[in-house]
Formats: sequence, C-alpha cells, structure tokens
Amino acid sequence: MNFNPCIIIPIYNHGATIADQLAELESLALPCLVVDDGSDEATRNLLEELGQQLDFVTLFHLYHNQGKGAAVLRGIFEAKALGFSHALQVDADGQHDLADIPQMLAEARQQPAALISGWPQYGEDVPKSRFYSRYLTHLWVWIETLSLTIKDSMCGFRVYPLDAVIELVKNQPLGLRMDFDIEVMVRLYWRGVAMVFIPTRVRYPEHGVSHFALIKDNVRISWMHTRLVFGMLKRLPRLLRAKLLNKRGPTHNSAGHWSELKENGSYWGMALSLWCYRHLGRRFLGLLLYPIITYFFLTNREARKQSISFLEKVYWHTAAQSKTTQATMALSTPPVFNVRPGWRQSFQHFMAFGDSIIDRIGAWSGDIQRDTLNFENRDDLLKVVQTGRGAVIVVSHLGNTEMMRALVDSVPGIKMNVLVFSDHAEHISRMMKRINSRVDIELIKISTLDPGTAILLSDKINNGEFVVVSADRTSPNSPERVIHAPFLGHDAPFPQGVFILAALLECPLYLLFCLKEKGEQNVYFDKFTDILLLPRKQRQQLLQECINQYAERLEYYCCKAPLQWFNFYDFWQDSSETTTR
Repeated sequence: MNFNPCIIIPIYNHGATIADQLAELESLALPCLVVDDGSDEATRNLLEELGQQLDFVTLFHLYHNQGKGAAVLRGIFEAKALGFSHALQVDADGQHDLADIPQMLAEARQQPAALISGWPQYGEDVPKSRFYSRYLTHLWVWIETLSLTIKDSMCGFRVYPLDAVIELVKNQPLGLRMDFDIEVMVRLYWRGVAMVFIPTRVRYPEHGVSHFALIKDNVRISWMHTRLVFGMLKRLPRLLRAKLLNKRGPTHNSAGHWSELKENGSYWGMALSLWCYRHLGRRFLGLLLYPIITYFFLTNREARKQSISFLEKVYWHTAAQSKTTQATMALSTPPVFNVRPGWRQSFQHFMAFGDSIIDRIGAWSGDIQRDTLNFENRDDLLKVVQTGRGAVIVVSHLGNTEMMRALVDSVPGIKMNVLVFSDHAEHISRMMKRINSRVDIELIKISTLDPGTAILLSDKINNGEFVVVSADRTSPNSPERVIHAPFLGHDAPFPQGVFILAALLECPLYLLFCLKEKGEQNVYFDKFTDILLLPRKQRQQLLQECINQYAERLEYYCCKAPLQWFNFYDFWQDSSETTTR
C-alpha cells in the first residue's frame, strides 16, 4: 500500500494554541489540513492569517459548528481527494505531545492497514472527573468489542488509514460530535482493522479550553454506547468466533515466561478502584467486581485453563495424601475439593483474586490494621527488629502479601524493601504513596538477583531493614537459572537467585504467607534459617535442599487456601533452555 500521509487538525475556537502547534508541526514537512468547525470571527481571522503565512497549511471552513466528528470527516474526505493515503489527526487544544508523531508515522508505514492511536499517559494535572468518565467509557468499549485490544478510545491523536474510514462512513452513519472518536474506533475494530497503541504523554494546560458539554455530550455518548451494545449483540456469534480462533491461534499467549504476559491493570485502573472504595464503599466495589471478573473469566481462556490445571493438581495431591494417611492408620486428611475442579471452582478462583484487590486497597489505606490480623508469632518479628539487623523475607503469589502494610504499621521502626521485576512497580509505588503518604514500604525494581544487587541491599540489612522478595516466579532476565523441585506431584522450576542473595547478605531468612481463611486474615511468619551458608563445593546440593524445603512449605499453604494462588499461567512449564546451574 502506498504511504502518503498528511495531518488533519479539527479546530473550534482554539486560537490561543493553534499558532504554537502549527509552528511545531512545520518541521515535519507534512501537508496540514486545518478544518475550522464554525469558529468565532477572531479565530477565523487568525486561521486565515496563518494559512497565508504557512505554505504547508490548507484551510477548510464549516460555516456553522457541526461537531468535532464532522470536522474530522471533512478533513478525511478532502485528504483522500488530494491523493493522501493516511491522515494523522491532532486535536487543536495543545494536549498532545507532538514529539511522538514520528514514531506514530513510522508505525503506520510498517502497518499501513492499521489504525495507529496514542495511548494517553496522564500526569497529576489530569482533572479527576475527566479521568473517571474516560475509564467508564473504556469499560463499555471492552464490552462492545469483547476485547481489551482498544486501550483508549477517546484519544484524538491517531493515524487513520483513509480507505478504511471512508468505506465505513459510506455504509454506517457515525456520531459527529464528542462521540465520534469512540464510535469510529469500535466500528473499525468490528470490521477487522488492526489497532496499534503507542504511549503518549497528555498535558492539561492550566487555562485550556474544553468544548465538552456536560449534559448534551454525556447523553450523546450514552446513546452511542447503547447503539454499540446492541450492535455487539448482533455481531456476537462472529465476534465470539473470531475471538475463539484468535485464542487457538499460535500467537495467543505464546509467551514462554510469566513476565511476557500482558498485565490487565494500570495505575489509573487502581485509581478508579480506590475512588470507588473511598466514596462508594467496599460493598459497592465488591459488587462491581462481579461483571468485571466474569468478563475476564469468560474471555481469558489461557488464565482459565491454568486455573483449572492448578486446582486439579491440588485436588489429586490432597486426595493422594488422604489415601496415604488412611493406609497407614493415621488421621485422615480429606481432599480440599469434594469433586474434581472445573469451571465453577475456577470462577471462585478468579473472584478470590478480585477480593484480594479490595483487601490490598484496604491494607494500603490503613483500614486493615494489625489488630484485624491473626498474627500468632508476631513476637518473632519483634525480636528480629530488636537485634538492629534486618532479614530477608521470602513471599509468594499465594495469598495477599500486601498485608505487610499492616505489619509495618504495627511494629515501630520497621521498614520493608520489596524487590520487584515488573515495570508496573512505579505505578504501584505512586498508588501506595497516594493512598497513604506515611507508608514505609519501598518498591525496588531490579533486573536480576546477583552479587551486585546483594551489595546494594547489604546496607539496608545492616540498617535493620527487611528485604522482601518473591521465590515463586523465575527471573525474567535469567529464566534458565532455576532448580526444579517436587511441587503438588510435579517438578516445577524455582529461582535459585533468591537463596543465593540470602546467603550473600548473611542474615536470617523467613517465609511470610498471609491467607484469608473463613473471612479472617491469618499471617504465617515462619523461620527458614538463621544464616544460609552455601560453600562452593556443596553449593548445588544445599541449594537443592533449600528449594525443596521452600517448595514443600509453599505446597502446604497452597493446600490450605488453593483459591488464593494467583499465578494464572503454566507454573510447571519446562523448556529446553531451562537448566539447573
């Protein structure tokens, strides 16, 4: 496909920002079509003056205000008539980071049939009312498309393939005002147009002009979503068939490592949950989780598959243990599940994850405090604090380790340093500080657990601080550095770096689990060893023994609360690249 792009700017009374935008766009050496949507006389005069001064600008007028969508479509048809293949839409309000245009155009050149859109990354200047209304629209769009593909449907910073839009408009009338950006994206998605989203910073100028009509535009958008939902229902068999084929395709969830899986959350998703928690209460947020979790349960085939696989392993493992105790005349331990787990138990598994999110917010907010936890061996933690030297605490994705927030509040002078591999660490840290500025938990993003990391953390241990690290997910940067250990009847890979780190720090090692049992939060703080010694000659053998011991303890607690295992991927998967070193 020939790639010949231009720029389209719909404008309505944005005279204060348009001159600066055009000055910045001039360096791109792209033709720019400015469509005046019936602006006032001062803006029209300014546009005429700019059009005469700037050779790359072509001016079009709508002689009365028809709406942003109408202005964009006028620009699209004019661009097609002038021989262009693609149009980069830029809003005139100065919110878009124009420095991202080269990247968007490069992506459009590589994927000319796709719609390339900005994916807004907001700062603290975003008006909260705008953000929350946007997020509700995102939720509706995900329902209308039965997909999370559209990351943001309201950003007016995008590159359109002109033929696809014109073909759509000829067969389907679209909303012409603030509903346009959303509707055109959903309907193009229905037609099979690929969507690519590029993160872009969004600015909210202090004296920015917004033409969003609170009542009229909300009514328009609500009516648009109503039409789209009915449109989705008409297309339901085709959408489900396409989704099923995509799920079965070789590229779906083909990631060989947990870190390659896409996260379905974001800072602003957590922010919306926090707002609901604070203003509408835990009960309302719990009700809101039902449709959200149901949607993810029905659409995330891979996570559902791995959930059932894990629960079945627990079922057969506990059943085998029960038979063994009966055979030896010992006290019989009944299986965790009375029947072999299926969709029902998997849905309960998903809902337990949703409930843990609410508990996480409660812990960060201070609503869940020490006196609401059952922490029988709290004295062991106090004794470590009193020594003046820290320790390594090994956690997992079983239960809710966010209860550490309540532990920090309960013990004077304690500080936790949580090591994370995820790029979302910054988002989580911002959210924790936003909820409670006094939180004394530092998230430290690291690339690998090695001697250099140990040196960095040694000062923290010497200052009496705790280093918290998860031992149930292998390193994204060194996935091959694992040791296999029996876990629920099958060999599973565990990272060896956690225990090597503990040995290098020469400090006590503890295991921490926090499980919600019968509605109560129970904290288990188990001592693993005083000091972990790994002499070189016996290093591999001792590492194997350590990991076997850890896997055994993790297995024990998994059988106590299997629905609180939140590793929704193939934990036992093995590859030819995974070796023991």
